[in-house]
Amino acid sequence: QVQLQESGPGLVKPSQIVSLTCTVSGASITTGHYYWGWIRQPPGKGRQWMGAIADSGKTYYSPSLKNRTSISRDTSKNQFTLQLTSMTPEDTAVYYCARAPTFGTAGQILDVTHPIHYDYWGQGTQVTVSS
Repeated sequence: QVQLQESGPGLVKPSQIVSLTCTVSGASITTGHYYWGWIRQPPGKGRQWMGAIADSGKTYYSPSLKNRTSISRDTSKNQFTLQLTSMTPEDTAVYYCARAPTFGTAGQILDVTHPIHYDYWGQGTQVTVSS
C-alpha cells in the first residue's frame, strides 16, 4: 500500500519561504514511470497543480508558479520537498503530495499537470499565510 504524508509549518508570514516535505512509504520515488507531485487547494477553489518530480529526478513546474517553486528529493529518506518563496495570503491552501503514473491503463501517456491522474494522495496539510 502506497502512503504519502505531508509535513511542514501550518502558519507562515507574508514574504517568507515555506518548505513542505512528503514522506513516501510502500513505494520508492525512484521507481520507473511515476511522477511525484504537489497540488494545492485554496479555500473555495479547485485543486491547482504546482509541480512534480519524475522518477528520474527531472522536475516540472506550473508556469504560473515556476519562478517561486522548487521541488527536490532525498532518495535516502524516500522524501520529496516543495519550496515556495515570497508567500502571500493568496497562497493559503491545503497542500497535497500525490503520485501519478506515467502511463494509463491503455498505455497512453498521462498529463501529469491534471490532478485527476494522481492515484495516491497524502491527507493534505493546511498552510495559512498571515501576519
